[in-house]
Amino acid sequence: MKRLKLTLVLGIIACQSYAQARYEVAAIAKDLLPYASAVVRNMDVITEVKDLTNTTYHYKTAVTVLNKNGDSDASIRIWYDKSRRIKYLKGTVYNELGMPVNKFSDKNFTDQSAADGFSMFTDTRYKYYQPAVTDYPYTVEYEYEVNAKQSLNLSEWQPNAGTGTAVEHSSFQLVCKADFPIRYKEINYQGTAKTATNAAGLNTYSWEVSNLKALRNEPYSPDPERYQTMVKIAPDHFTYEGFEGSFSDWKGLGGWVYSKLLVGRTVLQPATVAFIRGLTDTITSQKLKAKAIYEYMQRKSRYVSIQVGIGGLRPFTASEVDQLSYGDCKGLVNYTQALLKAVNIDSYYCIVQAGSMKKSLMPDFASIEQGNHIILCLPFKNDTTWLECTSKHMPFGFLGDFTDDRWVLACTPDGGKLMHTPVYTSADSRQSRKAMLTLKEDGELAGNMVTTFEGTQYDNITLTPGETSDEIKDAVKRYSIENLEIEDLKLSPLKTLHPVNNEEMKFKARDYASVSGGKLFFMANLANRRTSVPREVRNRTTEVYINRGYTDVDEITYQIPAGYKLDNNPLLVTINKPFGRYTASAFLNKDNQVVYKRTLEIIDGTYPKDKYEELVDFYQHVADADNHKIALVKAN
Repeated sequence: MKRLKLTLVLGIIACQSYAQARYEVAAIAKDLLPYASAVVRNMDVITEVKDLTNTTYHYKTAVTVLNKNGDSDASIRIWYDKSRRIKYLKGTVYNELGMPVNKFSDKNFTDQSAADGFSMFTDTRYKYYQPAVTDYPYTVEYEYEVNAKQSLNLSEWQPNAGTGTAVEHSSFQLVCKADFPIRYKEINYQGTAKTATNAAGLNTYSWEVSNLKALRNEPYSPDPERYQTMVKIAPDHFTYEGFEGSFSDWKGLGGWVYSKLLVGRTVLQPATVAFIRGLTDTITSQKLKAKAIYEYMQRKSRYVSIQVGIGGLRPFTASEVDQLSYGDCKGLVNYTQALLKAVNIDSYYCIVQAGSMKKSLMPDFASIEQGNHIILCLPFKNDTTWLECTSKHMPFGFLGDFTDDRWVLACTPDGGKLMHTPVYTSADSRQSRKAMLTLKEDGELAGNMVTTFEGTQYDNITLTPGETSDEIKDAVKRYSIENLEIEDLKLSPLKTLHPVNNEEMKFKARDYASVSGGKLFFMANLANRRTSVPREVRNRTTEVYINRGYTDVDEITYQIPAGYKLDNNPLLVTINKPFGRYTASAFLNKDNQVVYKRTLEIIDGTYPKDKYEELVDFYQHVADADNHKIALVKAN
């Protein structure tokens, strides 16, 4: 018995020593700590494709959280649905010394639906766990396994998934049978995959990294794929929700989507076809016919996200959307295609990676997970037109900043082909403002202001039909004018082929100018001041990336009180840089008016990292000039 007790004690000591040796915070190499809020001590990912309908993912991760900013690295979120099952999950929390302080398992996770209850219908759920730890640093080690009944969408490996996280060690293995060929793309990976075949004939592809330093969050950084390590995997042959297929390039993937997921989905009831033909039979232009059909679709339908089973990739039929008057991006694009087809207008169902950050499909690597949205392309001769079908207010032929300037996959009868969405230049994306205002001697400002929004700035304001009071509230929030009272507001979007949003506003603002010592002081820039400047970053590591360009033009005329004149020097600033141009001036004209003019053009693109300091300096000068105050004094 004594020997048994001694063995147990030695075993406990050995386990504690093992935990301490692995997860003691002091054991982390010092050169991994700069800029790190968390350190991945070890992350092992094994993906095993057992057959086309049986893929297993095994994850084992240990991450040390150094401070509150790293808590998100310790949170665990595991997605599942009818075709993706969680087999087990478990974990342990360790203190700073690497000693276990808490264990957790499936019962400690919250189980939630991914649906938001009003705009999304899905059978996807997730289990979530966040350690309730407030003593830093601490370590979380967890392990889980997920089984998926598909082999199309294979998870990628990304050891340093975000900024502020260092990595001691991470490995990734893909195990599959010899008759399951794959393609892979290594991004920012030093070396290449190690491959092996075991006695059972299984192929193993392995990747491994050690001692990756934390990446800083640097303003104006490019797409993380430009500098983060990752490996993407795509199968040559697969099964997804009972649909088999194969592809080795975008042509093949687009062909599979068209032939397996889209064919036969555009059939409409004869009454609907007759209605659409009647709607457009007096319109001779094919493009104007398409415009009338698109606007009909917008009036009739609404967007609801639907992600159920194969519905995550396959649209509902056009007749279903027509009957229900709602659909997701896939369903609404397919429905619009069907309406256009009724009058013999061809269109392409296009897969795109949507988001405010421009992100293209990789031309040299085809995989299904690169797209998250569907848009529609109308290939008119010498006049390719693009449609966003999920918005009730988007003008015909306008995409905006959600899907602009990127490569997308058009799924056609001849297979997939990459196409590029429209580019909105800084000149195209223009905001122009003119105001005629009267400044009273007591400081009150009153008058009219007209602003137009074009290109990607079209969406700077949104029209709420019949809700003028809400529009006024939005305008008061949008303009940083103290004591703003809007007496009249008119929003009038011009939904032409080159859309323009117009805003006309009559307003007043008491105490806009401050009165002191017989002088009046007020901001020359009424409504478009830059108030923030990007922070300085020493020893920057990433290129400077400006995602989207634009041009702002302001001309504000202030009728000043009789008998007053300028008490300070006129404003005159001109700055020219590769990434932007700025001019600002304010002067008193012969009609006793202070005329303020400002133009700011930001030019999108990628610039050398050593230009960042110059960019900060540029915005600082813009902010300084934007905050120029006019001083008026009574003339003798």
